[in-house]
Amino acid sequence: MLAAGVAAQRGRGGAPSMPTAPTPPGPPRVEELKREAAAEVESQRVFTQQMVDQVFSFGELGFQEFETSKYLTGILEKNGFKLERSYAGIPTAWTATWGSGKPVIAIGSDIDDIPQASQKPGVGYKDPIVEGAPGHGEGHNSGVPLNITAALAVQKIMAREHLPGTLKLWPGVAEELVGAKMYFIRAGMFRDVDVSLFAHVGANLGVSWGGGFGTGLQSVEYTFKGESAHAAAQPWRGRSALDAVELMDVGWNFRREHLRLQQRSHYVIPNGGDQPNVVPSNASVWYYFRETDYPHIKELREIGDTMAKAAAMMTNTEVSSRILGAAWPQHMNKTVAETMYANILTVGLPQWDDADVTLAKGIQRELKQPQTGLATQIGALRGGLDPEQNMGGPSDDIGDVSWNVPTVTLGYPANIPNLPGHNWANAIAMATPIAHKGVTAGAKVQAMTIIDLLMRPELVASAWDYFKNVQTKDQKYIPFITDKDEPALWLNAAIEDKYRPEMKKYYYDQTKYKTYLEQLGIKYPTVR
Repeated sequence: MLAAGVAAQRGRGGAPSMPTAPTPPGPPRVEELKREAAAEVESQRVFTQQMVDQVFSFGELGFQEFETSKYLTGILEKNGFKLERSYAGIPTAWTATWGSGKPVIAIGSDIDDIPQASQKPGVGYKDPIVEGAPGHGEGHNSGVPLNITAALAVQKIMAREHLPGTLKLWPGVAEELVGAKMYFIRAGMFRDVDVSLFAHVGANLGVSWGGGFGTGLQSVEYTFKGESAHAAAQPWRGRSALDAVELMDVGWNFRREHLRLQQRSHYVIPNGGDQPNVVPSNASVWYYFRETDYPHIKELREIGDTMAKAAAMMTNTEVSSRILGAAWPQHMNKTVAETMYANILTVGLPQWDDADVTLAKGIQRELKQPQTGLATQIGALRGGLDPEQNMGGPSDDIGDVSWNVPTVTLGYPANIPNLPGHNWANAIAMATPIAHKGVTAGAKVQAMTIIDLLMRPELVASAWDYFKNVQTKDQKYIPFITDKDEPALWLNAAIEDKYRPEMKKYYYDQTKYKTYLEQLGIKYPTVR
């Protein structure tokens, strides 16, 4: 949910945000193998590009990532990884492991996309592939291909050098719904993991430590039940569930004035009744309650529950609620971030050509944003943001993982600066040379960091020291879900069923076309 792109620039602690230092280089042999891993990633450029383009063409929403998961797990299984599918009872979730022994390195990224974000790649104005269909307007088509590229590069070295350790790849299912990672944790995905490396698309190479800028949340659906009646003939015999929804929403919008500035809250009405001449007997409203720490998220949910009960009392209806998703605020590991940042400095940004910059400036101009082009300078490694400086923002359920095992998020430059996020415009770069180059750069950083963690046990020990004695010293992880809660697997099914038949016509065919741009007949770049 665009958390990484912002969080990569900020951290959390008791002092103002300030630059921190990268981890010094390791022994010569370690540095030699890291260079080899980066070179191996470079040699896989075409393979990486094909994965990025293929997942882009599937364009699947959260909990409906069936083609995406089938394709990615097929690649991993072909390369000797052991697959566990339908993880935690989620059909599109899986783990893929290779190797044995310690350390166990979990390597994850998200795979779902955004409603109504279908967009032709490389075209610097709105031009959907399928009108109204979902699309990768967040860039989640790129992260697992990055991780697979990095893992295969490291696998080759581990096998030859007989290095102990286990690589464990996994997908962030339904991240836009913050709907799955808490269930992965409950099922034990990270129970034996030593370090978690996550990857999230951004517009620059970056990593941070600490809590950073952003929020956690609870995603809650309230359903009201009343009594139907003829809305014109005998409306007094009805009890309107829609009235209850609207009263709750009006109440919440008045209450906003008296909530902390850090909170973010939003809602949609997925069910407002059947037709106007029937008093709605059932109606529901779906809220995201966001705040910057666990106690305030819990408090916001409690305010929502109270308001729902009050709305039910005012309308003589009944109300029930269920949690559809949740995320803890993120807190990233200092040692692992410093280690990754050293590799970021070594890899550096991709070499953008005139076509890449033209596309970036074209969409920036289209959206009336500063025409800055693409990133040309890596920012500082930052940490130590005072919690009071965190004024809220986006969420990502990698936060839950970060409170269970030392975790960092690698931001990589596969997208264009100054775009709105969760929008068709954010899909423009995601099957173009911008994404291909950015993913290759990120895969080099990821592979080099994995080598560091495999061969320098002192880094893993230091990561856990920070996790135990700093991060979780005064705050322990308390899941927002109960043992009775289950994943909201039905979400997005109707949308996907509606658009998938037409979208299938545009799936990328690697056997016929070198790139997805070629298949779609798009001249790169196309701008006004």
